[in-house]
Amino acid sequence: MNSKTEEQNFIQKMREREAYGKRNDKEHNEMQIEFDAVSINEAFARTAVASFLTPLNPTLEEISDVKTAVSEAVTNAVIHGYDEEYFKQYRIRTEDQGEEKQTKPKVYIHCVLDGDVLHVEIWDKGKGIANIELAMEPLYTSKPEQDRSGMGFAFMEAFMDDLEVISEPGYGTTVLMKKKVGVSSWIDEE
Repeated sequence: MNSKTEEQNFIQKMREREAYGKRNDKEHNEMQIEFDAVSINEAFARTAVASFLTPLNPTLEEISDVKTAVSEAVTNAVIHGYDEEYFKQYRIRTEDQGEEKQTKPKVYIHCVLDGDVLHVEIWDKGKGIANIELAMEPLYTSKPEQDRSGMGFAFMEAFMDDLEVISEPGYGTTVLMKKKVGVSSWIDEE
């Protein structure tokens, strides 16, 4: 980390994320899953989140929006969070610690239904993002040799109502998204 203040801010955001699901009322439900960071699990992740959303009776468009955003976030974790650079560093860390067994890296999803709002957080413990602002620019990709379009974050922003990305090199990345489901508008509540 660049400074003590940045580290404290990062830790505070992680604590807020962990405390998020502590409510326990009738209109509150949550789930958490973890799975190996392999591309084939992207379909599982988007289906699991879409299934979790069903008590809100979402439209097909809302389901499609959520599935697309989840797909993009999971793909980013698998492709960018746990790339070859990560595995080189991981091997060095595990060898330095004398560990013989290497576990597969994981992707984590925590979802909360809070009334008619779906909160989704997807995170990895991979290499992190050095420049979030640059990474979120449409058409930017750090992997042009893999024919990546650079539209992942743009799709997440377009299909969800709110998007926040928290990342620190060496600590991983967390993507926080919200989607209001149903016909009432956000403006009616304010």
